Amino acid sequence: MYTLYGIPNCDTVKKARAYLDKRHLPISFVDFKKNPPQKIDIERWADAFGGMPVNTKGSTYKKHQTQFEKLTPGDQIKFLIANSSMIKRPILEKNGKVISFGYDEEIFSKL
Repeated sequence: MYTLYGIPNCDTVKKARAYLDKRHLPISFVDFKKNPPQKIDIERWADAFGGMPVNTKGSTYKKHQTQFEKLTPGDQIKFLIANSSMIKRPILEKNGKVISFGYDEEIFSKL
C-alpha cells in the first residue's frame, strides 16, 4: 500500500494522484490540511530528504524563510507541522519508507 501526503489543490499533488490512479495502484491520500503531519513524520522525511523537507521554491517558505532558518531543528519541526504548505510535496511512501519527494514521473513509472 502506498501513502501519498500533500495538499489536494496543489498541481504537483494532482499530477501524482492522477498518475497513480491511472495505474490503479492502491494509495491512501493524507491531506496535510485535514491531518497535519506529526513530529515522527517530519523526522522520517528529514532523514530521507537529508534535511528538513522544505519546499524552498514555495511562497510559504519565501514568506517565512528568515524566521524559519533561525529556529532550532526541534522548532523547525513544530513550524512545519503548523505550516504544512511549506513541506515539499507530494511525499510518496510505501510501508513507511519514502520513495519520492515531489512528482518525478521516472520514479513513479517504476512503481
